[in-house]
Amino acid sequence: MLEQLLGNLDAAALADAIVSFSTNAAGALAFLIASWMVAGWVRRLVLRSFAGARIDDTLGIFLSNAARWAILIMALLAALGMFGIQTTSFAAVIGAAGLAIGLAFQGTLSNIASGVMLLVFRPFKVGDVINAAGVTGKVIEIGLFTTSFDTADNRRIFVPNALIFSGTIENVTYHEKRRVDVSVGTDYGADLDEVRAVLERALDSVEGVLDEPEPQTYLQELGASSIDWTVRVWCQTGDYWAVREAVTRAVKVELDAAGIGIPFPQLDVHMDGAPGG
Repeated sequence: MLEQLLGNLDAAALADAIVSFSTNAAGALAFLIASWMVAGWVRRLVLRSFAGARIDDTLGIFLSNAARWAILIMALLAALGMFGIQTTSFAAVIGAAGLAIGLAFQGTLSNIASGVMLLVFRPFKVGDVINAAGVTGKVIEIGLFTTSFDTADNRRIFVPNALIFSGTIENVTYHEKRRVDVSVGTDYGADLDEVRAVLERALDSVEGVLDEPEPQTYLQELGASSIDWTVRVWCQTGDYWAVREAVTRAVKVELDAAGIGIPFPQLDVHMDGAPGG
């Protein structure tokens, strides 16, 4: 059957078909090789662009690989078109597959999109201590799917990026300085000016307290059982907890030395006399 079919073919037409196929094949191969080289060049260009913009390497690698594969897929479809193959159906299939994959991985894609936004806008960076999605810890890595934290008690926690980006982010270590507030209550019988002087004197012995902004001793309110004060000082962010403890200790020591009490909560109870008593 094959021999009969070949016998009916004109030799010249067969030769033209072979030449045309060979030419298309050679052109398609050359086009694919050129596309491969262009895709590699675009990938390196994207990586260099992100490196120059000081954007996280993770995002640069992800987008550069995405650009490379996009070029290769388009080149493959174009090469198929050189042979007369209709690529419209392929594009429809790819589109439908992309939609199905997108619906199936909706949560994952949401995490990727959120990871990209975190890497672009950079509300925090690796090494910052933040409070986000109910977790407080030091940022170890910002990935495309999750962000990893180390907590104060040395636990590693992985949080999906979508939960972080969709909520409130508190960057504790964003600024170089932090304010320390220490509240204390004193007896109503204590002289206000003397209490203020004692509290200000307590700060002189504390290391790490900055002179600028200037420390403040603030008369907060007349409480139910005490006169309430707030001592406010500024320190380097990394010294926050050490300075807070030192200020609290110094306030207690100086008040004790001056004989000024820190009263317990008190409640006065008045008993009305019983009828006929």
